[in-house]
Amino acid sequence: MSLDLRDRIRDVPDFPTEGVVFKDLMPLIADPEYFAEAIRLLAEWTGPREPDLVLGAEARGFIFGAALAYELGAGFIAARKPGKLPRETVEATYALEYGTDTLQVHRDAVPSGARVVVLDDVLATGGTAKAKIELVESLGGVVTGVLFVIELTFLKGRDRLAGYDVHSLIQY
Repeated sequence: MSLDLRDRIRDVPDFPTEGVVFKDLMPLIADPEYFAEAIRLLAEWTGPREPDLVLGAEARGFIFGAALAYELGAGFIAARKPGKLPRETVEATYALEYGTDTLQVHRDAVPSGARVVVLDDVLATGGTAKAKIELVESLGGVVTGVLFVIELTFLKGRDRLAGYDVHSLIQY
């Protein structure tokens, strides 16, 4: 019997702004048994898609993405906030449910034709995931899946990802 990952996800009301209920995954990450189960479930879905690379954005996307890449024997790409990467970058700006943001990757991060799984901790409006897809595709990569630990279904982010293979471990 698998663990119920929801047991280690904490709700934080009014963060980062009033009216938003933040799903805090840090208690899950801090519990070795639950974290291992999350990575196992992510790898179970991702493995058949045979990615060369996993792309994750800071900060929790780094944690889950790097662990997943290691588990799969794939490489990991860090999508970062502007000014954090030392070489030439490409960028995508996107809307959040509470503002806008920009992500960058190194221009040489995705070899042409590379199979990439885009991973993030939470699917909300889909803006972050769509921006990461655009980054991968602008560099010639092929997005073979878009993966989340949590999906906030009421925000309909999956709609923005139509045409892509999308999966989430937990839905709220």
